[in-house]
Amino acid sequence: MSAQQGTGHLVRLVLRRDRFLLPSWIVAFSLFPIAVASSLVDLYPTAAEQQKYFADTASNPSYVALFGPAYSWEIGSLVAQRMSDMVVIVALISLLTVIRHTRAEEESGRRELLAATAIGRLAPVTAALLVTVLANLLLGVIVAVGMIGLGLPATGSFALAAGMAVAGIVFAAVGALMAQVSTGARAARGLGIGLLALAYLLRLAGDSADGLSWLSWLSPLHWVGAVRPYAGERWWLFLLPAALAVLSAAVAYALAARRDLGSGLIAERLGPPAAAPSLAGPFALAWRMHRGMLVAWTLGFAVAGLLFGSVARDAGENVGDNENLRDVVSRVGGGSALSDAFLASLTSILGLIAAGYAIQTVLRLQSEEVTGRAEPVLATAAPRLRWAASHLVFTLLGPTAALLAYGLLGGITYGASGDDVAGEIPRVLASAAVQLPAVWVLGAVTVALFGLMPRAVAASWVAFAFCFLFGQLGAIFDFPQALLDISPYTHLPRLPGGTVEALPLILLAVVAAALGAVGLAGLRRRDVPAG
Repeated sequence: MSAQQGTGHLVRLVLRRDRFLLPSWIVAFSLFPIAVASSLVDLYPTAAEQQKYFADTASNPSYVALFGPAYSWEIGSLVAQRMSDMVVIVALISLLTVIRHTRAEEESGRRELLAATAIGRLAPVTAALLVTVLANLLLGVIVAVGMIGLGLPATGSFALAAGMAVAGIVFAAVGALMAQVSTGARAARGLGIGLLALAYLLRLAGDSADGLSWLSWLSPLHWVGAVRPYAGERWWLFLLPAALAVLSAAVAYALAARRDLGSGLIAERLGPPAAAPSLAGPFALAWRMHRGMLVAWTLGFAVAGLLFGSVARDAGENVGDNENLRDVVSRVGGGSALSDAFLASLTSILGLIAAGYAIQTVLRLQSEEVTGRAEPVLATAAPRLRWAASHLVFTLLGPTAALLAYGLLGGITYGASGDDVAGEIPRVLASAAVQLPAVWVLGAVTVALFGLMPRAVAASWVAFAFCFLFGQLGAIFDFPQALLDISPYTHLPRLPGGTVEALPLILLAVVAAALGAVGLAGLRRRDVPAG
């Protein structure tokens, strides 16, 4: 039997399982760069305005650290600069998609069932990579066509789109490699996300510190930006990420061809024969499972606070006399002071990212259930609701800790830039705290799906994508208010600088509590599958 036999069947299976997720992220992340380009074209219609914006941002080290350098004052290059954060998200989703359909399938036992059929040893890796690569290529085509449709040069449009697609493909291959190296999906995700974070930090350090530009060249995220879309494209640089992708995939295939099912290059460390007293009870076990993710997310948000707080005041001042840009920033961020409005818009993005963390904590419940690890816990005196609650505590408190860390450090750096640290800390902390009701609503949607329709729980990412797409672009493009009102983020006050109404926050908290109660009631009544 060929090692690739059955790849076509597995491709169809992957497409069926991700029939909601794949279209959602392809549409969301292809429309976003088109929307940014459209808005920048409207905001800076003349060459003089584009040159001033380029000069203002190029002289701001914090802005360059956040988005990377722009290589030209022309509008296309400015769009490419703003897409650096989107490239990271595309890479992350590609990484997680491949791990979801490789190592996670082994961990759940479904891969073992497929092994009993006419499925080759390498077919699962090939199917996961093939679908993810095709999704990234489709994303690139849509972005390129959209950019050309806006009147931007075709060569630069294809370079920008290729950069996004190539970044996704590189980290899809890295995901395949991490799936072979580790013995569990959680460890594979941790290793992959750690490498992506390292690539981002290398790019950030190299772009922001004089004399350290060589660090950027250690990051594949810099390689795709250094192609310089719309600024004299250097197509040969695509050879670097292509080589990394091929090398990662080749090593992944070599390991997959040799290892036993369920094993990994890094062997799982055996635990002690008896649990420590500190692990007595479901909550202690949940704490052991979630603490690493809690620390990582909190540190990440703290770093974001340092960056966003330091860049917000200068970015607000750089808006200058551009009335169109002033209007957009005010609509997105609220508030009268442009620096406040700019920081509010950044905080709203962090609020949405925090919802992704909340969704992950709930999905950990599903992972424990489908892998059979929940069954021994539930076989003890611990009831279902206590077991679920021990994990859902982190759905509530994890994003809270992360956002408050962001608010505290963001307040310090934002205040330091205006010589009013004591006054700005409570304002930025409040802007972070008001994101929590919306975060809890998306977490509660996931709880409801887990309790009532566990097979559809991944649809919570569709709700996440909806909030991302319409929450971030709705104020810019004047989408119908009835559509925007579906997102819980529409009802949040824009702080700092805006006004606070308690009723929307209370209603969102009530909705979150109701959805959570419905999900727990469903969990209490439905069957828990045996491991």
